[in-house]
Amino acid sequence: MQIKWRVDLTVEEREHLLGLISKGKRGARTLARARVLLKADEGMTDEEVAAAVNVGYATVGRVRRRFVEEGLEGALNEGPWPGAKPKLDERQCAHVIAVACSEAPEGHDHWTLRLLADKVVELGFAESYSHEAVRQTLKKTTSSRGNGKCGASPRSVPTT
Repeated sequence: MQIKWRVDLTVEEREHLLGLISKGKRGARTLARARVLLKADEGMTDEEVAAAVNVGYATVGRVRRRFVEEGLEGALNEGPWPGAKPKLDERQCAHVIAVACSEAPEGHDHWTLRLLADKVVELGFAESYSHEAVRQTLKKTTSSRGNGKCGASPRSVPTT
């Protein structure tokens, strides 16, 4: 079978990859890609490399292609993962946290996640926002909606 993306490592690249694998200090996916490149450089087919390194056939082709198109570092490192961008920016998240630390709306003892999600929409930050997204936003802080000292842990409050 004809190999579409041929991997020809230089001596320096091969030594670099062997060093990465022997140290084992990189992520598992990076080390797997290093092994793919070493096996591909030995002249193995994609099927043989996939079996030897225990990765998918498509992964081998993708690593080969990225090596040829982007070089060694491009093949080793992951590109950005697809996914939706966050609905709120940092300023808006800070505003939501400030609202959570403020007095609850009339008729309520405290802010709930659903009330905060509704407030995000009311403020025009997003067309829709889930209570789970509010929970994740608040989790990034040290704030506790049930604590009167919202945003400050009891240990950090000076005693006199």
